[in-house]
Amino acid sequence: MTKTHMRRPLCLATLALSLAACAGSSTRGDPASMRGDDALMFSAQRTSLHRGDDDLLTAGLGLAGLQAMTPPTFADPERPLAVEARRRALWANWRGIADLAPGGGYGTLYGSLAAVPGREFHALATVPGASQPHRVLVQVPDGFDRTRRCIVVTASSGSRGIYGAIAVAGAWGLPKGCAVAYTDKGAGTDYFDTDAGIGIAADGTPSADRAQAVFAPAGAAQGVAFKHAHSGDNPEADWGRHVRQAAEFALQALGEAYPDDAPFDFDSTRVIAVGISNGGGAVLRAAELEGDWLDAVVAGEPSIHVDAPGARSLYDYTTEAALLMPCALLAVDNLPQPPLTAQVAPLWTARCASLRAASLVEGKDAAAQARSALEILRTQGWTDGALRAGALSAGFDLWRAIAATYASAYGRFDADAHPCGYRSAAQGPDGSPRPSTATERAAWWSDGSGIPPGAAVGLVDTRMDGADPLLPGLQCLRALNEGDDAAARRVQAGIAETKAGLPRAGLPVVVIHGADDGLIPIAFTSTPYVGWAQAAGRDVRLWQVANAQHFDGFLGLPDYAARYVPLLPYVYAALDRVDAHLDGSGVLPTDASISTTPRGAGKALDATHLAIPR
Repeated sequence: MTKTHMRRPLCLATLALSLAACAGSSTRGDPASMRGDDALMFSAQRTSLHRGDDDLLTAGLGLAGLQAMTPPTFADPERPLAVEARRRALWANWRGIADLAPGGGYGTLYGSLAAVPGREFHALATVPGASQPHRVLVQVPDGFDRTRRCIVVTASSGSRGIYGAIAVAGAWGLPKGCAVAYTDKGAGTDYFDTDAGIGIAADGTPSADRAQAVFAPAGAAQGVAFKHAHSGDNPEADWGRHVRQAAEFALQALGEAYPDDAPFDFDSTRVIAVGISNGGGAVLRAAELEGDWLDAVVAGEPSIHVDAPGARSLYDYTTEAALLMPCALLAVDNLPQPPLTAQVAPLWTARCASLRAASLVEGKDAAAQARSALEILRTQGWTDGALRAGALSAGFDLWRAIAATYASAYGRFDADAHPCGYRSAAQGPDGSPRPSTATERAAWWSDGSGIPPGAAVGLVDTRMDGADPLLPGLQCLRALNEGDDAAARRVQAGIAETKAGLPRAGLPVVVIHGADDGLIPIAFTSTPYVGWAQAAGRDVRLWQVANAQHFDGFLGLPDYAARYVPLLPYVYAALDRVDAHLDGSGVLPTDASISTTPRGAGKALDATHLAIPR
C-alpha cells in the first residue's frame, strides 16, 4: 500500500511546544492525535549547515579520513569546538559500526560515502514520566526530494550517542534524498563528572554549568555517571516512543526547512524505521505503537524480548555468558582471534576452578570443568556458532560491562547505589578510581560508546577478591536475574517493562540476523519474535544470514574478515526491497536462510560471498 501525497490541514506549532490537533485532521495525518499521552516537548534546539568540507555523512572525512587509525584532533585538546566534536563523533561511530577496511567492500560493493550537503536540526525530547531527555537529530540533505517525501527514522545501536546509526540509516537514506531522523533513545554519551560537576552541553562540548548539561544525575555520587545506567528512567522501556518522537521532530524540521511546502505530516510523508542491535529492538518496539504512522520497519540483529518459546531476556543470557562463557570456551575449538589464547587461557582456567568451587560446574580438572560449562550453555540454547563469535565479547570483558549497566538501568539505581557495588570512573594504572582530566572529558561525547569501559572511563568493581577477582561481582549480577531480594525484584520489574508487543497489523517488518551472532543470539531474539508475530498473523519476514556475527566493525581483524560476512549489506538490501514495495515496483522479501561464502584469508569481499537475495 503506497502513501498518498495529499496534504491535510495541520496546525502550526511553536518549536518548544507540542503539535496541537486540528479539527478534521486524520489520525494518519496529525501526529498529535495519534500519540495519545505522548505530548512532545522539544528543547535546546539548534540548526547547523554542513556543506563543502563538512558534509552530513562524514563531516568531510570521506573514506580515507574514516580509515585513519587516529581520530580527528581538537585545536584545543581541553576545549573542543562543536564542529570538532561532531567530526570526531562521526569518525568514531562509523568505525564502530561498519567494516571500512580495504577489501571489505564498503563504498565499492555496497554502501556510499559520497559527500551529502545539507542541514542538521538538533533538539532534546522527553517522554511523559521520564526525568531525563533523549537526543533527537534530523539530517535534511540539500537534495531532499520534495515531490517524494520520505523520512528514515532510526535509533542508535548499543548505547551509542546520537550519531550511532549514521552508517545504518544515514548511509542509505541521505543519498536517496530522504531526511534521516535519529534518537539516542535515552542512552548516549552525555557523561557527567560528578566530582568536578561537569557534564556535556547540547552541542557535545563539556560544560561546568549543570543547568546546561544534557544529563545530570539527581543524587550525589563519585566518579562518572552516564545516562543509560543512571537516568533513573529505564529508557529501554520507552525505546519505541523515543523513535516516534524522532519521527515527529523530523516532520517539524522539514516544515522549517521547506516552509513553502508545509505542512509535513504522516499522510504525505513516507516513514521507514531502521536500526541494528539495540536500535533494531527500538524500531520493533516502535512498530507496536498505535496509529498508522509507520510505513515499514527493517530491524537488523535486534535486541528484542518477547514471551515466546526459546526467547530470553538480554540480562538473562548476558549474565549467564559473563559467568560461564570464559570457562566453556576452553572446550570450544577453532576460536576466532582475538582474543589471544595465550593471554586469556590462564584467566579462563581460573574461572573454571572458581565455578567448580562454587558448585556451578563439575569436573576434576580444567578440561572437564570447561566441558561441563559448555554443556550448560548448549542446554540453555547457545549454538557453537554463537559461542565462537561470543569469544570476542568474553575476551574484551564486554559481558560484564553490559550486565553492570543494565542492572543499574532496569533497577533504576543511582550512580552510587549499584546493588553489586559497580561504579564508573577514570582509573589509575592499578585500576583505582582517579579524577578525570579536562582532556579526557573533552572527548567523552565523541569517543564514548555509552557503556564504560572506554573513552578514559573504566568500570570499577568494588567486590574484586580472590584468585578469580571478577567472580563475586558476576555472581551478584546473576543473582539479580534469579533472586528474590529487593534489588533483584527491582531489576526483574525493569526487565518486564521491556517486553515487546506485536507489530501493528498490516505493517511490513523485515528482520535480518546473523546465524552466528554471539552478542545477541538469534535463537533468543529474532527467531522467537518472528515466529510469535507470524503466528499472530503479522506481516513479518526473517533473513537469517549464515557466517554473520554481530560486529561488522570487527571485520577489520584479519581472522574475523576471513570467517564472517558483514550484515550491513543485507540491511541495505532489505531497505531497497521495502522501498520498492512501497513504490509499487517490487515485492517484499520472503523468509530466507541465506547461504554465504566466507572470503578466506587475504581475499577481498565480492558479491558472490554475500549471495544477497534478489
